[in-house]
Formats: sequence, C-alpha cells, structure tokens
Amino acid sequence: MYKWVERLARLMAVAGGVVLTLLVGLTCLSVLGRGLNTLGHSDLLRGLLEKVAAGLISSGVGPINGDFELVEAGVAFAIFSFLPICQLYKAHATVDIFTNALPRRANRILTAFWELVLSAVILLITWRLFVGMQNKLSYGETTFILQFPIWWAYGLSFIAACVASIVSIYCAAMRLVEMLVGRDHLLGSEESGQ
Repeated sequence: MYKWVERLARLMAVAGGVVLTLLVGLTCLSVLGRGLNTLGHSDLLRGLLEKVAAGLISSGVGPINGDFELVEAGVAFAIFSFLPICQLYKAHATVDIFTNALPRRANRILTAFWELVLSAVILLITWRLFVGMQNKLSYGETTFILQFPIWWAYGLSFIAACVASIVSIYCAAMRLVEMLVGRDHLLGSEESGQ
C-alpha cells in the first residue's frame, strides 16, 4: 500500500512542479515583454535609435495579458500538489526542542495526534474547496481578463486536495499503528533506522 500511496504523491508533486515551472517561464516572458515595451516607449531609445524603438512598439511586444490570473490559479494547484509528498515524508515544519526529551512512546502519541489533526484539516479544506467549486460553477463566474471559468482553478486544486486527503488518511492510520505497535511503518518516523 505504501508504494501505491508514494507513487500517487510523487505524481502529484511532479504535476505541481511542471505547472510551477511553466508559471515561472510565463512570468519571465511577461516581465521581459513589459520591459521591452517600456524600452520601446522610452525617450532615450527614441532619441538614439528611433527605428529600433518604432520596431519594438510595432512588433506588439508587451506583457502577457492575464498572466496574474494564470499565476494565481496555477500556484494554488501547485501548493495542493506538493502537500501529499510533504505529508508522506513528514516534511512539515516542526519544533521539537521539548519533545526530544520525551520517551519514544510519548513522541509516537504526539506524532499520531498531530497527524490526525492535520488530516482533519486537509479533509476540511478539501470539502470547502469542493463547496467553493460548486459555488463558482453555479454562478458561472469568470476571470476578468482571460474570461476562463474560475471553477477550473478550484477543480484542479480540488483534485490535488483529494490526493492530499488520501495520503493524509493513510499517514494518520500508519501513525496510529506505529503508536499502538511501537514500531515504525512509515518513512520519516522519528526513530526510523534506530
């Protein structure tokens, strides 16, 4: 079961990484276009090289329309895409100054408790994303510039959140097993390898 969950989490992380890489490229192109457009309209370039300035302006170079709308939707998807792998490998930020002094059993209980809390939060977020997606779908709301339906971004984020929910439920179950049995079953356990 672990291998299946790990593959699912890795697949979502790769999808999130691809989307994030595309968004970085889009942002770079938009900033470059905006800069070239500004340069073409600058008095300095017009004074020195009028034909180059006119060529830049007439080429239509400029910022990509709606780039911020795409970045907003894509980053939301990317965040939810990285959540499953982070959950599986227990890569969330922790402060364990106090808990390092506790016995292993107490640490396992704390880990299981917080895993259950985090799973409940992820399930709540997934449910609310679904409700938000239904709301956006029923009203037919679209973005301002590109006019694509807002529910698309909610839908993609919802898919990634569903995967995060599956992984979080699996992790919570395994942490409970670890607590009850006293052995490590998941990668990223405090005592793994000891």
